[in-house]
This record gives sequence, C-alpha cells and structure tokens, in this order.
Amino acid sequence: MSPNRRQAILGILAGAAASPLAGQVAKGQGLPDALMPTPSCGDNDEPTVAQTEGPYFTPNSPLKQDFTGDGATGKRLMIGGLVLDTACNPIPAAMIELWHADAAGSYDNKGSRYRGHSLSDEQGRWWFATIVPGLYPGRTRHYHLKVQRPRGEMLTTQLYFPGEPQNERDRIFDDRLLLRLEPAGGERYGLYSFVLA
Repeated sequence: MSPNRRQAILGILAGAAASPLAGQVAKGQGLPDALMPTPSCGDNDEPTVAQTEGPYFTPNSPLKQDFTGDGATGKRLMIGGLVLDTACNPIPAAMIELWHADAAGSYDNKGSRYRGHSLSDEQGRWWFATIVPGLYPGRTRHYHLKVQRPRGEMLTTQLYFPGEPQNERDRIFDDRLLLRLEPAGGERYGLYSFVLA
C-alpha cells in the first residue's frame, strides 16, 4: 500500500479515536461508528509483509477482543485498523488472531492470557483492547498476528512500536509493520491496516 493511501486510511481511524465513543473502544466494545468505510483507490497495493510465527503460538485461541482483564498489570493500548484487499476494498469476516507477551515479557503457553481472535466487521474493521507487551531477550516489543480472509490464505506477521531502542537490534524487525500510535481522551491507540492478497 502506498504511504499516502495508508496515511489516508489510518487518518480515518485516528479521527475515530477522538470521537465521544473512544471510551467504549477502550473497553473492547468496538470501533466508533464515526469510522467511515475505506476510501476508494484504484492502484494495486502491496500485501502486508509476512513474518515468522515464532515459538509461542498455540492453536484454538478463544473468541476474545478484550485482553485487559487477563491478570497482569501493564499499560493499556487499543489496537485496531482495517483488513483490506489489494484494491483497498474492506474485507468483512476476516479472522484476526492476536497473541503477545505480558508486561514482564512472558507468554502464557498453557492458557489463553493475551491470546484471542475475532472477526473484522462489515466495514473490514478489527480491534483488540490489550496492553503494551514487555521485552524479552533478543526481541524488540511486538505483537504476533494471523489474518485470514474467508476461504483465503493465512497471513502470519508481527506488528512493532515506533521509536523502540531494540528495533534496530532485532533481526526480524521490519519498519513496514510499525503501528501508528495515537493518543485520544486519555487512551492510546495503535493503528494498522492489513492488506491481503
């Protein structure tokens, strides 16, 4: 996706974060109604970069968008965006699976803390209410995700935080997968739109 196109789409999401419904979003109740459908675009955009699954994936995560009650403390962050095709059309009912470390940098490999999946809505929107993951040796701060359109191929990738000191030392880090962080009404949002082939 071209930088200008991506910025336009993320601008819509950022505008939504400033709406009166931002408090609802932070509680995992969905993105605000002010989030409009994707603007039309005519060029073919590049699919989102795939990355390694890593050693901590476990199948059969629960249907869950709100991770904030998963037991450990941490800085809250709402992450969300759109799932799009290469013509910038929204993809409804895409499966988005998220898993990440807790605030101390540990993964729950026996249960479902900081693990879950959901489906994009009719406008292609996805979101999770969670925390900022902690660091662990050898990696920068990141989220793991799998994204799949109905009857499509699975995209496995990771999302990263801008300005992290460990980014440049992480061999897997890719700046095409940076979240766009936006403050709104005392909450923080991490925005990213996936493009599926």
